[in-house]
Amino acid sequence: MDAAYVSADDIRDQFSKAMSAMYQQEVPQYGTLLSLVESVNHDVLAQDAALAHTLKSSDELARLSVERHGAIRVGLPEELSLLRRMFAVMGMHPVGYYDLAAAGVPVHSTAFRPVDDDALKRNPFRVFTSLLRLELIENPQLREQAREILSRREIVTPEAQALIARCEEQGGLNAADAKAFVQAALDTFRWHHDATVDRATYDRLHQEHRLIADVVSFRGPHINHLTPRTLDIDAVQQQMPSVGIDPKAVIEGPPRRRCPILLRQTSFKALEETITFADSVVGLHTARFGEIEQRGVALTQKGRALYDRLLAKSQQLPPTKDNSAHQAQLAEVFQAFPDDHATLRREGLAFFHYQAVPDTNVSLPAQINADTLEALIEQGALTCQPMIYEDFLPVSAAGIFQSNLGGEQRDEYASQANQAQFERDLGASVIDEIALYASRQQASLDKALAALGGRC
Repeated sequence: MDAAYVSADDIRDQFSKAMSAMYQQEVPQYGTLLSLVESVNHDVLAQDAALAHTLKSSDELARLSVERHGAIRVGLPEELSLLRRMFAVMGMHPVGYYDLAAAGVPVHSTAFRPVDDDALKRNPFRVFTSLLRLELIENPQLREQAREILSRREIVTPEAQALIARCEEQGGLNAADAKAFVQAALDTFRWHHDATVDRATYDRLHQEHRLIADVVSFRGPHINHLTPRTLDIDAVQQQMPSVGIDPKAVIEGPPRRRCPILLRQTSFKALEETITFADSVVGLHTARFGEIEQRGVALTQKGRALYDRLLAKSQQLPPTKDNSAHQAQLAEVFQAFPDDHATLRREGLAFFHYQAVPDTNVSLPAQINADTLEALIEQGALTCQPMIYEDFLPVSAAGIFQSNLGGEQRDEYASQANQAQFERDLGASVIDEIALYASRQQASLDKALAALGGRC
């Protein structure tokens, strides 16, 4: 890229910080949540020197202070495709396909995020982006009315669209254009107190599904949450009421473990916000909430298969809204999942970064296999660090959605996933997250072995 252009990583960093500042103004409880998470993280690092050292040595420590992910919902394929181009300016690409319709939520989704190691270290900001599945609205009149309402709006300003096109044409943006792009792009995600529909239309959409009303009734896809990352989500869940925040009943995802896996999430309940409808009637709308996440190691296909089997087994147990009881049930079921990194690595259940240890003298055989790797690790020539899971879990995402939509679930939305249609609407293929982790692991191993080979 031309040296005169600002890197996509820098633009993403600017944008995520601007988004955080905007959301803190719009939702003051978000600021309270950030303070709570910062306090919990400080306590965890003070009490666990080994964890602090590991995070620092793997460049993970700096990421804790960066906003981790946002979430938005769009209504039309054209909107999704345009956002793909917007996020590309920031070095964010569509990773993964999530079918939430099977969980009673009429959307399917992807996560726009950076994909390579250096970009993730610079700023791992991601946006979970859902497209409303209008075809799942049973009432044909309401479905067409929703489509017509959405077709009248323009969610990206002309200035932002011009800057996106400029970036595509010339391969980047200079400093002035990058700054202008961040401010123009931010307008897409602002909250609007004025609805674009009258009260009667809103009520019909709301009766079909709260999420449909949220997507269709406003000028754009307002950010509905931003999520900081904590090192101890159980402590955050426990302490939220003490700072005036009402948490959802249970933490989503796997149970607490010595070696965290995948993703655990909780949130505070959605706010009731005053809005004015197009016919000047004043009412309330509930959509935006606060979310917290704790991330663990990314799992291989084999690891995900084991996780999914155990999760399915846990879902056969009697449901409970008591988090302690829920976590105890999960922990019992997940005893079958190894809880130390060495076993996770040896059994091929999780992904790791490999690194050569300086000043070691080893002799590498012509063929490198699993036994060779174990020997190199035992000799101290290779180190490995768990690879952080950068993505999402469909069941957990649906649980967060439902807890902030009044707990409702519409079984008639359960349908087959339609990734092919989603990709046509997106205008690109989504990246397979498992393949991405595998390629990053292999690249780190190749680099480490090359370094060792050079010292034989």
